Order: sequence, then C-alpha cells, then structure tokens
Amino acid sequence: MMGGLNDKEINQTYVKVLSQMPYFRRSGGRDHIFVFPSGAGAHLFRSWVTYINRSIILTPEGDRTDKKDTSAFNTWKDIIIPGNVEDGMTTNGATLVHPLPLSKRKFLANYLGRAQGKVGRLKLIELSKQFPDKLECPELKFSGPDKLGRIDYFEHLHNAKFCLAPRGESSWTLRFYEAFFVECVPVILSDQVELPFQNVVDYTQISIKWPSTRIGPELLQYLESIPDENIEGMISRGRQVRCLWAYASESASCSAMHAILWELQRKVRLFHQSTETFWLHNGSVVNRNLVQFSDWRPPMPLP
Repeated sequence: MMGGLNDKEINQTYVKVLSQMPYFRRSGGRDHIFVFPSGAGAHLFRSWVTYINRSIILTPEGDRTDKKDTSAFNTWKDIIIPGNVEDGMTTNGATLVHPLPLSKRKFLANYLGRAQGKVGRLKLIELSKQFPDKLECPELKFSGPDKLGRIDYFEHLHNAKFCLAPRGESSWTLRFYEAFFVECVPVILSDQVELPFQNVVDYTQISIKWPSTRIGPELLQYLESIPDENIEGMISRGRQVRCLWAYASESASCSAMHAILWELQRKVRLFHQSTETFWLHNGSVVNRNLVQFSDWRPPMPLP
C-alpha cells in the first residue's frame, strides 16, 4: 500500500506463498487466518475470491462495494476487528485528553474529518454552516504547517455530546472507536457498517445508528431531544466495553486481542477437509493421487 509492490506483484506474492503451504491445501484454507487491517480489506489481494474465499479474514472493513463488485467480508466466517485508536487515549490512567462534563461541552455534535467528496460528509459540512452553534465541522488539515495535532484533534472531539461517524472511502471509521475514549456518544452514519464482537456487545445500548439518507436538520433535532441522563447512561455503558477496542498488553484482563481470540476459538474445528482432500479406512489423509498428507511437497496445486 505504501508503494513497495504494485497490485500485480502483491497478487503474485500471495499466490506463491499459498502454493508452499500443504496445510492450506489440506483444508482448502478453512483453518487459515488472514489479517487485512486497512480500509482496503481483503481486496488488497486481487484474487482473494479464487484462493482464500474459505479462509477466516480479520479486518476492520465489512464493506467495499463502493469500489468493488462484491464485499470480501462474510459475516458467517470472518471477524471484524476494531481500528487502532491512539495509544495515548486507550492506556489506563493518564490519557492525552480527559472527558468533559456534558454541561461544559460547547457543541451538540461534531464531525472531524475530510470531505473526500463523499455525500454524507458533504451534507454534514453544509449542515454545520446552517447550525454552527450546534454542529462543529472544522476544516481539518492533516499535513503542512497548519496540520492538526493529535491532542488538538481529541480536544475538538471531546467538546460535543455526540460524535458523528459518516462513511468515507469505506464503511468503517476510526471515529466510531475514538468516541468511546473521549466519552461522546457515537452516531453511525454509514448504512453498510459492520461492527466487532456482536456476540457480546449490544450496540443499541452504547451508540446510535441513523440513516445516512436522512442527514439534515432532523438529525440535530433528534439528538437535541435526548435528555442528558440518557446520554450519560450510554456513555457509562460504553465505558464498560471500550476495553474491547484497545490493543492492550497480554496482561490486560480485557482487550481487543482477548476478544479476537475468543471469536477465533469459536471457529476451531476438530476435522478439516477440502475438495482436494480424501481419507482412507486407516484414518490417513491423502490427495487425489492417494499420496499421504505427510508426503505432500510444495508447490501445491491451487484452484
């Protein structure tokens, strides 16, 4: 992604690596895990649908259909992982920025980010011009002499009761996770978003999801109608689960890694098979030519 390899070279590298993996051949990739931690998701590997469509994919990105014909994320086998929030905000004890009492927050809501030509983001910027006392959407610069520093960014973020998280290049946004650590209620404005650890987290209790097609004065009226005690309750419940978004040390009792491993443990299988795996009466696993698994040699034929 940083220019080291082009798309074709990335593709060739993945295929070459996979062809050296007998265990991948044995299971058809079902017991293999691939981590794609960027917004591109598994689409970074152009031929993912041919080679790793049965494997478990760990990614923060549940939808890339804005630029691709299909999404690489499958809710029944893949796992959404949290984005990586600035360590200075997730560490127990001293943090870069401390939450403000609701009564001292200047704005009802804010959106901090670039427009990127995205409809939802552009609507928010226009809305902030109509209601500058309620919605903050500053023009942020992420490079140059006026670049917004990380402390300044979180100082802005914690100055509203609600932090708006619209869709950008892809459906997920880091702003959703950051909101929990500055203790504003995240408002998701991304219809296709997938969220992590849905087996244990009830997102209706800690966040709001609003239709991206209804971004306008109606949204601000709705947010303004929510009593502070309800907002405090959502923030409090979010405080209890936000450790799941933090990539903490192994000694931490609650962390993103603990949750990811718990999700993976649920997928462990006793038995593995694929279209190119066969077995005989004595329990031996063989390939199509009846060669025992222990004698398989790379490169393995791939689909």
